[in-house]
Amino acid sequence: MMSADMVTVCWKDKKGQTEPVIGILEDISPSGACLQLETPVPSGAEIEWSTRKHKFTGRVRYCVYREIGYFVGVKFDAKSKWSKRAYKPRHLLDLRWLAREYKKLTTS
Repeated sequence: MMSADMVTVCWKDKKGQTEPVIGILEDISPSGACLQLETPVPSGAEIEWSTRKHKFTGRVRYCVYREIGYFVGVKFDAKSKWSKRAYKPRHLLDLRWLAREYKKLTTS
């Protein structure tokens, strides 16, 4: 699911200090998410962010720089599984639905 919600993300640096930063939730699935941030986050770092109803926690699997910022892949902890019931981003696009609709239009 593609998204574009702003979230406040926190992780602990090597000294154990919490590093908060505003980011964009780019996409989300039951097992993880991709965040766009202005600063890099080390692989393996514990990371979290909260919504009104759900707290997401996990570990950074990758952090790569692209022209517009750092893209950080997060694998959720077992307790943080995502579902639309737990949290529905304001800007959410289901690419499978979009592909089905496109197929309907092009085969009609």
